[in-house]
Amino acid sequence: MSLYGGKKVNQSSSKTIVQINVTCNGSTGRIMNMIQQTANRAGYRSISVFGRGKPPSQGEFIKIGNSMDIYSHVALTRIFDKHGLGSRKATKKFISELEKINPSLIHLHNIHGYYINYAVLFNYIKEKEVPVIWTLHDCWAFTGHCSYFDYVQCDKWKTGCNKCPQKRSYPSSLFLDNSLSSYRLKKEFFTGIKKLTIVTPSNWLANLVSQSFLKEYPIKVINNGIDLNIFRPLNRKRIREKLGISEDQFIILGVAASFTDKRKGYNYFLELSEKIDDKCTIILIGVSKKQKQNLPKNIIGFTRTENIEELVEFYSMADVFVNPTLEDNFPTVNIEALAAGTPVVAFDTGGVSEVINEQCGCVVDKGNTEALFNAILEVRCRNKKYYEENCLNTSLRYRAEDKYNEYIKLYEEMMVDS
Repeated sequence: MSLYGGKKVNQSSSKTIVQINVTCNGSTGRIMNMIQQTANRAGYRSISVFGRGKPPSQGEFIKIGNSMDIYSHVALTRIFDKHGLGSRKATKKFISELEKINPSLIHLHNIHGYYINYAVLFNYIKEKEVPVIWTLHDCWAFTGHCSYFDYVQCDKWKTGCNKCPQKRSYPSSLFLDNSLSSYRLKKEFFTGIKKLTIVTPSNWLANLVSQSFLKEYPIKVINNGIDLNIFRPLNRKRIREKLGISEDQFIILGVAASFTDKRKGYNYFLELSEKIDDKCTIILIGVSKKQKQNLPKNIIGFTRTENIEELVEFYSMADVFVNPTLEDNFPTVNIEALAAGTPVVAFDTGGVSEVINEQCGCVVDKGNTEALFNAILEVRCRNKKYYEENCLNTSLRYRAEDKYNEYIKLYEEMMVDS
């Protein structure tokens, strides 16, 4: 077991929160980190547990397992479709560390991702009767395999998964289909917990949870928050000059963790590139090296940004942020763009329409490229300045301090009489 971080915070506190997530990086990692900081300020000792990547320099962090544990878990998933049932030894080692910590509350995030054994973890939770908050960032917790199912319009998760139509989607199985057994095991381990509250970032996901085997638990919606000290409007000229893009060029921006994931809408940007005129340029952040080599001339691709501040520059210099994702929960990238004063055009998926309206952009039918293009033209016609104030006002509803203080209130409620 590896312990990371700077000095330990609030170790004398009788209230210790342990958060568990696959990573400390990316959108869910940033959410966990911000909750940890908020909890520390509120007087809790807060420890974040992760499976992959490197943690920030400040705070207490525990890493589960090592590279070999991950590889063996991947093999178990690829061959036998038993995702979440690997990493047994690593998880038991973590549980022994958890016994010493004796947490007042456990806050789960993504427990999928090849790093933790959910059977071992939930046996501990049930034995100790520790209060649990589980923030669902996708649908994996109540399906027999997949993390999203709207792409294939499957509703087997309501009654019992079998013959999974997305067996090769994350977490991919190349051979066996174990979705029926996995569904039954998840239902066995994830239900019957004495004190558990489900949190979802969107009403859309809350509605799905209420139709699943997790419906026995209280469900609370807490939207994802962003740091408005970081995500803010910047002078757009600097990065345009760096990229050699003139001020009169209309910039369409797309951002994804990886555009190799077909759900993120890469092909829609290729279709848009055939429709736009020479006064438009598309910038994509998150393409692979192979994709970058094959982009049309009117698309500029980046495999990643160097840091968050550079990402904010991209948001600020764009005229419109386009998010043609086909499956998602509550995309924080949309809010990040709004916080930079940039209108958002997106497909109507997940909780997107809970944030975006005609004052700060446009939501169109999923998969409709023509409607997507027409919405972009409308933004171009009206000009970014038309939307800017409403974009900024909308982003204020998702201030990190406000959203993550909602978790602190929930911590206090959950620990009463526990």
